[in-house]
Amino acid sequence: MAKIKPFRALRPAREKASEVSCVPYDVVQAGEVRDFIEQNPSSFLRVTRPEAEAGSNGSIERAKANFEQFIEDEILIPEAEESFYVYRLTSDGGSQTGVVGCCSLDEYDRGLIKKHERTRPDKVEDRMHHMAELRAQTGLIFLAYRGTDKIRAIIENVAEGEPLYDFTCMNGVRQTVWRAPAVGELAAAFDAVPSLYIADGHHRIESAAQARERLRKGNAEHDGSEDYNFVLAGMFPAEELEIMAYNRVVTDLNGLGDAEFVERIGERFMILEEPESKPQTHGEICMYLGGRWYDLRFKNGSKEDDPIERLDVSILQNNILSPILGITDPTTDERIGFVGGVRGTGELERMVDTGEARVAFSLYPTTMEDLLTVSDMGEIMPPKSTWFEPKLKDGLFVHLI
Repeated sequence: MAKIKPFRALRPAREKASEVSCVPYDVVQAGEVRDFIEQNPSSFLRVTRPEAEAGSNGSIERAKANFEQFIEDEILIPEAEESFYVYRLTSDGGSQTGVVGCCSLDEYDRGLIKKHERTRPDKVEDRMHHMAELRAQTGLIFLAYRGTDKIRAIIENVAEGEPLYDFTCMNGVRQTVWRAPAVGELAAAFDAVPSLYIADGHHRIESAAQARERLRKGNAEHDGSEDYNFVLAGMFPAEELEIMAYNRVVTDLNGLGDAEFVERIGERFMILEEPESKPQTHGEICMYLGGRWYDLRFKNGSKEDDPIERLDVSILQNNILSPILGITDPTTDERIGFVGGVRGTGELERMVDTGEARVAFSLYPTTMEDLLTVSDMGEIMPPKSTWFEPKLKDGLFVHLI
């Protein structure tokens, strides 16, 4: 059963919500962060990415100072009581509506909150220090669950009321938030959900677990009820979520010329020179090389009974990136880059045409059913297998620990 609990949120004043809310800390580069902060001094990026702020010295110290200033200036205001929230994101592609609350880190330890990615220790440690020093979780873990009629009915009822926030952000995604008054009813409804699945936020939740350990060691009266034993999350029904492609670019051809590289690929793929830049089906990969697109069709077929080997990211890794380009570990090899599908295939063309990359691969997206299946098996997907869009905003909800 999925145990969720309400929390006493620290959240923006209504009139400040659109200015405070920002993209997740790990999806923007330092230069982009500096631009955002210069254009909008109320951006919560000043708390989540303070190292990019002009004149910043120690990033944790600056994060704490900015966080405290946001509270002192009443840009962030504490709720009077514990609540759940209903959070809807609406774009041209549709909408997704979920519940914001806290989940048990003990359930994460026991595998009831299921993961599908490995984490990098350096990234985990960085965010763990941020949480432990600020005594706050400053962004949402993005969780998925198999929807139920009961939860759906509660959400629809809450969404008929007056929202706390309702604004459209720069990328055209409408953000709407309601407070959910019947906390006991909503918590009970999630008792019927057997598992939660991490869609995005593996590093955040592992950081929260490690911050809990650090704070627990410093608390002689620890009893398990403390706020640091729970993690802030946005929980959305899997049937409403869409995974976009997570494409690849590579800086060189491992000593091969264009013709020889294409010939090597032809040993495992049927190759068609086509203008199409997006695969239309599983097992198809589009490649941009030398100013033209190629359509690659895997000859041997994937292992349909193996949910990991059948993924298109696995087919690319096992048949081109590793054996031909020599990229055996895409998590550490600096020759490979990853481009979220939201940037479009035009970004792949730009990177190759300008020489920033030598070749680009446009992939068919991983499906939600793939993610759920792999997670249920306790297995791990290849790195950068999923790109979720739209992203949940940082800054709309803070959980003090």
